[in-house]
Formats: sequence, structure tokens, C-alpha cells
Amino acid sequence: MFETQLAALNEAPPPGFAQALDLVTGFDDALANGFARLGEERAEALTELAAAVAATPLGPLSAEAADKITAGSIGEEHVTALAGARTTLLGAVHDALLARLDTALGRTRAPWAGAQPRQAEPLAAAARSWLTELAITGWRGVDHELASSADQAIQGMLAEPRLRRAAVLLDGLAAELRASSPVGAMERLPARRWADMWARALLLTQTGAPAGGEEVSGRLLPLGVDIHEHGTAVQIQLHAILEPHGTLVRTSVAAAKVDTIAGPFIWQLFQDHPILIGALAKHLSLEITGMTLLPGGDLLWNDAKASAGEYADPFAAARVQLGGASAPATPPLERHPVRIAEPVLVEGYATDGAVMRFGAAELPFDLDRLPQSGPLTPQLLKASAACIGLLRWDGGQWRLQPLAVQAKVKKDLVAAHNGDWAQGPTDQKVLKSGAKAGDPVSVLKERAGRLLRK
Repeated sequence: MFETQLAALNEAPPPGFAQALDLVTGFDDALANGFARLGEERAEALTELAAAVAATPLGPLSAEAADKITAGSIGEEHVTALAGARTTLLGAVHDALLARLDTALGRTRAPWAGAQPRQAEPLAAAARSWLTELAITGWRGVDHELASSADQAIQGMLAEPRLRRAAVLLDGLAAELRASSPVGAMERLPARRWADMWARALLLTQTGAPAGGEEVSGRLLPLGVDIHEHGTAVQIQLHAILEPHGTLVRTSVAAAKVDTIAGPFIWQLFQDHPILIGALAKHLSLEITGMTLLPGGDLLWNDAKASAGEYADPFAAARVQLGGASAPATPPLERHPVRIAEPVLVEGYATDGAVMRFGAAELPFDLDRLPQSGPLTPQLLKASAACIGLLRWDGGQWRLQPLAVQAKVKKDLVAAHNGDWAQGPTDQKVLKSGAKAGDPVSVLKERAGRLLRK
């Protein structure tokens, strides 16, 4: 069955798909060089980007912004308008891909309810100024001083829960720029990645997070955990089915960290969420009462409103309910191809550990997303017979990011999940390696306690 679905996914892209991505690439090149020194070709790239959204409400603003910037009059409102135009084009690409995925899987999706954004916070004004300065200077002109000049604004935003999402994004961008400074000396720029972060941060700090949400109660059947790890932050995101609604939801918890906290040690940063962490480690369902569910399918996790339920095998839940589960709408600022992450169950494939094969059809594993904080390895993937994963669009093709696998190990069928080590590693080799290397979380806590005592 999945062979047929994969064939539908891999049909020729819709008209305009490649052209939209080319326009984004042209804008990203102009951003890398800096709006203060565009040149004729890069100025044309901005004009073409604005023309591509002429029929949308952003059309007049984008056209004016392109004219002003190419004339050398660059303001925050102008770079914001073009960031919006870029986001709109990538949103159209996202919508085309997601529509094809839903058709191939037979998945129903709720329409966007149109939740209104909150008013922008004054605390974010300094961050927007920094993002504007980055656009004027361009990535190639960034030095350590410019990369660090947003630190005070970011710290102020991190202290405000309403702004923390944008602040973590800004912190990550600033950290990457500092680590790469002087950027002009880099042989190759991550132009698309930095432009994605820049545009998203600019729009988040401009409009604020969307308001809305409803209180829901029921039972969560976990499917798998996606672990997002950066040098300064880590997030665990649980994909689950919410009963009795029969809808796919995500719930996330995040923590700040330093580079030395990595691998299995990241789980120690989530000790304030014992109900969630315990359920992940023991494969339990979760009973929730009165939690807020946002229109985009994100459940705002609150351990006090949850209790551990009975054992719930994710593979059993996926086989019985995933095919008929409905998907949430995608919020406007989440409409980007790289943010597509749809849970699926895949069986009946052959694999070498890098690629799934269904006859002549192929689907690569996204091995770069295998976390070091769980038991999944390329060797387990090679022996796997079933996989719960996230279908993603990356590098111009569909890939499957594994969240859990069933594999033959010494003739026994075993299951391995990203969340299995939530209460500590279960692999003896990893335990011995951790004991030898030392526990960085304990070391940092001890040092912090010593400083406070002084």
C-alpha cells in the first residue's frame, strides 16, 4: 500500500513550484550580500519577488519595499514586507506539498480557523532593529560585534514567556553568526537556513504569537518523539493521537542548555515534567484534563493537568488509529516546506539502513535527524521491519525521519523509540560510556552551587 502512496508523493511537482523556489533563492543571495550594496542583478531579484505576490494583500507593500530598498532607502517596514513576501512564496510551496501528501495518505485536514495574532511587544523592537541591520549589512559583512549586538535584547525577551519562542530563535541565529564570524571568510554560507531564521524571527517579533485555543480533555496515545537540539536549547516534541477526538496533536517542552550537555544527558533538563517523561520511558498513555489546544494542533503541555494511563504500544496505536486520524490546520507562519513533519507508519519494505525500498520505489531515511539521546541507530534501521516516522520534504525530496522502529535482533523482534532513554539510558554500553565521561549536568549544578555559596 505504501508503495502506491509513495508513487503519488513523487509525481512531478505542480506548475510554478520550481519558479517559486528560484525567486526565494534570488532573494537569499541578495540578503547574503546585503541590501546596502545590491547591484543590478540582486535588485532585480527583489523586484521579481515582490511581483510574484502582486495579487495578494502584500502586493502593494512589497512593491513599495522593493522600490525603496533598490533606491537605497531601507527601513524596518521595507525589510519586513519582503520577509513577508518570501514567507508567502514558501507558504505556497508548503501548501502544494502538503496537499499532495494528504491526498497520497488519504488524510483529512482541518481548515485554518484564522486565529488573530497578538499585538507586537515593545521589548521586541530592539530585536527587529538588529534583524534590519543584518539585512542592510548582509551575511558576508557580519562580524563578531554585529552578531553579538542583539544579546541584551534577546535576554530581555527570554525573560518574557510570551516572547520566549522568538527569543530562542533569535538566540540560535545569533549563536550561529558568532560561531561563524567573520562570516566573509566562510567558503560556503548556509544562506537558505539563515534567511529562513531571519524571516521567521522578523515576522514573529512583528506580529507576536497567534492568540486563541480551546481547552480539551481526553487520552493521548503517543506515537513518537522528535528531539530538536541546538547548542543553546533543546526541545522534545511528542506526536500523539488525541482520543476521543481522533486528531493528531503535538506537545512540546523545551529547556535552555550549553554545548557540553548533549546526548542522553539532555533528558535531565526535563525533570520538571515527570508525568510526560515517565510516560515516554514506559510507553504509557496520558490522561489530560483542561489543557489548551492551539488551532495548529499544538497542545500546551502542563504536567499538573496530566496523569499517566495504561501501557499503550505506539505501533499498535499507529496500526489501528493513525490511518483514520485527522490532521490539524497549519498556522500561517508555520507554512514552510521544511516544517512539514507528518507522522506515518511504514511496513513491508526492504532496507540497507539508509533507504527504504518498495519494489522500484525508494524513500530515504533522514539519518541526519537521528538523535544521540535515544537508542535508534543506522544498524537498527537496517534490521527494521516497521517504522513510525515523520514524512519530511528536505533537499528536494521526501525523506522519513524515524521516531521508532521494530527490528530483528538475534532473531527476536524488538522495538526501539526515541523516548526510551527519557529516564536514563537502558543500553549498557551507553551507561558505561556516560559513567566514564562524567555527568555534565551534575558538574554544572555543583559549580553553580559553589558560586552561589561564595
